[in-house]
Amino acid sequence: MISVAIMGHGVVGSGVAEILTTHKKKLFASLGEEIYIKHILDLREFPESPLADRFTKDFDDIINDLEVRVVVEVMGGLKPAYDYVKRCLKAGKSVVTSNKELVAAHGAELLAIAKEENVNFLFEASVGGGIPIIRPMSQCLVANIVDEIAGILNGTTNFILTKMIEDGMQFEEALTLAQELGFAERNPAADIEGHDACRKICILASLAFGKHVYPESVHTEGITKITLDDVKYAEAFGCVIKLIGKVKRLEDGRIDIIVAPMFVPNKSQLSNIDNEFNGIMVRGDCTGDVVFYGKGAGKLPTASAVVADVVDCCKHLKTRKFLYWADGNGKNIISTEQSVTAMYVRAKGSDVISKAENIFGEISKIEKDGTPDNETAFVTKEMPYGEFLEKADLLKNSGTEILSTIRIGDL
Repeated sequence: MISVAIMGHGVVGSGVAEILTTHKKKLFASLGEEIYIKHILDLREFPESPLADRFTKDFDDIINDLEVRVVVEVMGGLKPAYDYVKRCLKAGKSVVTSNKELVAAHGAELLAIAKEENVNFLFEASVGGGIPIIRPMSQCLVANIVDEIAGILNGTTNFILTKMIEDGMQFEEALTLAQELGFAERNPAADIEGHDACRKICILASLAFGKHVYPESVHTEGITKITLDDVKYAEAFGCVIKLIGKVKRLEDGRIDIIVAPMFVPNKSQLSNIDNEFNGIMVRGDCTGDVVFYGKGAGKLPTASAVVADVVDCCKHLKTRKFLYWADGNGKNIISTEQSVTAMYVRAKGSDVISKAENIFGEISKIEKDGTPDNETAFVTKEMPYGEFLEKADLLKNSGTEILSTIRIGDL
């Protein structure tokens, strides 16, 4: 029998406890031993729970219990999760977490401690919820040199954009619906401003390229400025708008990483991933494109990934799994201005196209029905983003009002 502790009994934590309890025989068959939940840490009380006698409000009950070999952290946030996880690892306990904020902020440090203490720090559920991605990248695709990762990494924003695309909803209307259905939090800032997707692409980039990528180093845009007009222009251009987290390895070894709304071509495998679903494309030099698809959140999907890590830890109590990346200083990341991209521009004014051609050179005008007077949209050729900004300023100075700009995803 292997004793484990769970820190947090919210949506995911209760799901972990449920699976460990209801799937005992299945897990025993896989592991050859029983996984026993010895402690559940939460400040609240759950007298109706069948595990009511296992609850504690004192972290010391876990850290001082030598029988607890694996600790599950599903509290979320950095405080007190970071301190608790660090102390558990230093006490020789393996840790499993679904906490993307924790891994994105402190992954390199916690992996180093796990290596030093010969224990495991696993976080499959931190990126794709129930979608397997960390283990496939670190094991199944290990023979590949990863050239690029791009994905729809946030179900809330994908649901909102789907409603705008398919049902013609305005952004605020779609956000309200997402909140009513439980896909969006009461305070949706982390989702709609891109921070959640940023943390996830940072974890994937760190894993793929071996150096920790901190969220502060990543240019991040959300979807709050996307309008129904932009959605319709995208459709006319043979694309859909998706919030994309993307990282690409350049020839000089540096990486180009960003989170931003993008025009995704209809031919892309990511274009048809709708509603609350997530999709992650990994481009390897041997395999080509491999796409992982599924529900990126939810009680049981996320808990399923957490429990898989728990079983992995239990199988490797005396041997550490190799999952590691070094700390990073951001010097391997190019600036946003250096990133090469084509851009969609929606603008208002007189003689916009001829002015744009004089400034940008070759452009592609987008034609759609019902375009307002004096409004037009076009797509530039690829250029460094800094160069685009300079030329956009020239267009503004010519008397043109730029209404919106969105990157074109080469996906």
